[in-house]
Amino acid sequence: MTDAEAQELAGRALALWGGGEAPRLVKNRENIVFEVRLAQGRRAALRLHRPGYQTVAGIESELLWMQGLAAAGLRVPAPVPALSGALVGALDGRCVSCVGWLEGAPLGSAELPLAGSAAEQAGRMRDLGGLIARMHSATDALELPVGFARPSWDEDGFLGEAPLWGRFWESPAFAPEERALMLEARDAARGALGALRAEGADFGLIHADVLRENVLCHEGALALIDFDDSGFGFRHYDLATALVQSLEEPALPDLAAALVAGYSARRPLAPGRLALFVMLRCCASAGWIASRAGPQDARQRFYAGRAVRMALHVLDGTAPWEPGL
Repeated sequence: MTDAEAQELAGRALALWGGGEAPRLVKNRENIVFEVRLAQGRRAALRLHRPGYQTVAGIESELLWMQGLAAAGLRVPAPVPALSGALVGALDGRCVSCVGWLEGAPLGSAELPLAGSAAEQAGRMRDLGGLIARMHSATDALELPVGFARPSWDEDGFLGEAPLWGRFWESPAFAPEERALMLEARDAARGALGALRAEGADFGLIHADVLRENVLCHEGALALIDFDDSGFGFRHYDLATALVQSLEEPALPDLAAALVAGYSARRPLAPGRLALFVMLRCCASAGWIASRAGPQDARQRFYAGRAVRMALHVLDGTAPWEPGL
């Protein structure tokens, strides 16, 4: 959908919330997001959801979870009901929702190293680990409604025949020997996840996409946005998604240690698991880009190469930055 088409649709969708000022386009990617000011003056984010990714029930469940987290005092966007009272509307085959606007600047971007001194970077990662722990603990205290529906980032969600983000081992960027390595890593990871299940690993609702762009910083406080990929999964995965964009940074060991320390100060965390889940994120990303870009897109090789490096670390047990090793 072009920006102009999205703008026109957003203007009509805004009527479901009583109208307001003309929507301002924020991003036109998977979901199309607009900043709006509703008729009563409230700032909000209007989302045109990508067709076919989540069901209406799934989007409603996402919003109910965010509502519970916001009520528990976490800085996450709370849903804004439409005039009908519904959390999700529909227009031209797209689901539409609206959430409160949060002030803040993204923690960073995928293209750039974290800003600030080494101490400032570690401090932000420590704070982020604490925020993730608070989110998990607040989630466990919630009573989810009957019919709550979100996907599962479990063995099949990562490694089954139809993973949530695609069959990563079929990425066109893998050389034959790399594809064989990824299939070996896939088998090893399935065994490792089964062992974690048997050990009683911490499993529950997770954000599943704690990238720098989805963490806002405002007056020293962090907030989480964009719960579109959330679901049920291993809690370590949220830490892995928070770390994956730092894999090429020299300060990686310190950043990983700070992230884990921030989390562990608020909630128990089994050691020695982070590299496995970072690898799973790298694999998922390779599957994601394979279905969204052409074979010659430079991102194909970037994601494939990162997945190969992490697979080697996990298979060899050589992730020197892994806290607890």
